[in-house]
Amino acid sequence: MFRKKLIGLAAVSMLALTLSACDTSTTPDAGAAATSEGQKPYVAIVSKGFQHQFWQSVKAGAEQAATEYGVEITFEGPNTEKDVAQQIEMLTTAMSKSPAALGIAALDSQAATPILDDAKAKNIPVIAFDSGVDSAIPVATAATDNKAAAAEAAKHMAELIGGSGEIAVVAHDQTSTSGKDRRDGFTEYMAANHPDIKIVTVQYGGGDQLESANLAKTIINGNPNLKGIYGTNEGSAIGVVKAVEELGLKGKLTVVGFDSGKAQMDAIRSGLMAGAVTQNPVGIGYETVKAAAAAIKGETVEKVIDTGFYWYDAKNIDDAKIKANLYE
Repeated sequence: MFRKKLIGLAAVSMLALTLSACDTSTTPDAGAAATSEGQKPYVAIVSKGFQHQFWQSVKAGAEQAATEYGVEITFEGPNTEKDVAQQIEMLTTAMSKSPAALGIAALDSQAATPILDDAKAKNIPVIAFDSGVDSAIPVATAATDNKAAAAEAAKHMAELIGGSGEIAVVAHDQTSTSGKDRRDGFTEYMAANHPDIKIVTVQYGGGDQLESANLAKTIINGNPNLKGIYGTNEGSAIGVVKAVEELGLKGKLTVVGFDSGKAQMDAIRSGLMAGAVTQNPVGIGYETVKAAAAAIKGETVEKVIDTGFYWYDAKNIDDAKIKANLYE
């Protein structure tokens, strides 16, 4: 009888070990900085939000790289791109799990500084993505050259409105590096190259479609000679599109956007939007995890990883090269 009990206990133990070995959860219960046999390094990734399709594409790229480079990841973001406090809470929670590396797309560089300092003190490599941070702590930044991309949007806006007139900007924020670069790249290009184009105002809608639409309506109503509006991210651009549609100004006001997503693609196809600059979100997520995996091993990583951008409009939206970088 005693021998039978021993055999039973051994069988249960073997079953438990088998189940443990098969566990592929991407959300470790505790920090996975430890890389003991059978346990993959844990990389915590905190984005700027989850409300836009852009972040789902970044997540898909991150998951692809995690599989290829043998790491476990979590990928999360605040409810909106205005929720700095929620993002900081997520980062704090992620750090409490002692990750082997941290990926961060900071909503507010200054607010994230204590997190970065903590990571440095614990020798946890930080990979910035989408938006850089005002810090030397990240070992790499995987992102679009937002200033260059915004300048591309400005170049097309200038061509579309004939090189003169009044325009406006609806931006997603003035605290993140990407928000500032997408604003400044656009405004600086216009100042340097098109003195006859006047930017009457820059307003901030937090990337929220409704708020951006309301801002756009106010701008349009207050500036009867307005020729165009530039939206600096998906939510901002679609907010502008909604305002133009509701005010019956299709074909009368030029809208230029940033990012992709089904709503922007539909707006371009229908003529509500002239065109936009798209990033490579899958590439951003992929390169973030790839760099994290290398940094965990102590390998040298490229400090700035430029993931590229493309202008797209009704003429080229279905070209193979463009379609590969559009996300719905």
